[in-house]
Amino acid sequence: MVETTHPGNIGAAARVMANLGLADLRLVRPRVFPAQDATARAAGAEHILEQATVCDTLEEATAGCSFVIGATARRRTVGSPLLEPQNAASRLIEASRHGSTALVFGQEAAGLTNEHLDLCHSHVRVGVEDDFPSLNVATAVAILIYEVRRQSYSHAPSEDNGCEIDPRLKGTVPMTVSEFERLMEHLERVGHRTGFLVGPRTRLLRKMRRLLRQGVCSQADINIIRGVLTSIEHTIEKGEASGER
Repeated sequence: MVETTHPGNIGAAARVMANLGLADLRLVRPRVFPAQDATARAAGAEHILEQATVCDTLEEATAGCSFVIGATARRRTVGSPLLEPQNAASRLIEASRHGSTALVFGQEAAGLTNEHLDLCHSHVRVGVEDDFPSLNVATAVAILIYEVRRQSYSHAPSEDNGCEIDPRLKGTVPMTVSEFERLMEHLERVGHRTGFLVGPRTRLLRKMRRLLRQGVCSQADINIIRGVLTSIEHTIEKGEASGER
């Protein structure tokens, strides 16, 4: 849960997590925590709150995850697949066979920013009325994790959205969020040094991020690309050392 404003929503989310058998709650810069309102709304699920991890950034909170889905009220998102709850649950269940997964929920009034959504592999939207799209964050937590639990206890996840195990992952170690973010930082650094990137170029970097997410999925993939980038850096440094321009 990212930048949650009302501690009661944290407590309500903890309660439903306990109801549905989840325990790993991570909070990114909550406005107030711990708080009496959170404890009161947890209604017996205080152990979830006591074990909660408080982080400074979403990247820190999801660093070890290999698949992350961000909840959003938007119908159109910044280039990542927008899923319905049923499909999102299927993707999470399948991805959990390879590594840790996460559902991310934003601040009550504003939701997740584009920068937060950039860290997510896919986005999910709960189908609510267009005339009243604002959904309480604890309610959104309940809807989505209930769907994950429901499918987890069925014979197989939903198969209507191409959620089969990615064959590229067989025999490999999936990349984590932190590994992918280091790749993007490396790519941006080299892009500036070569003159490919001039200035922030936020839109271009977002497109590059989306393209890489489509093709890069393992630690081996990350290592190959970063090896190429390092080779380019070494070539630049040799040219600078010899006085070439």
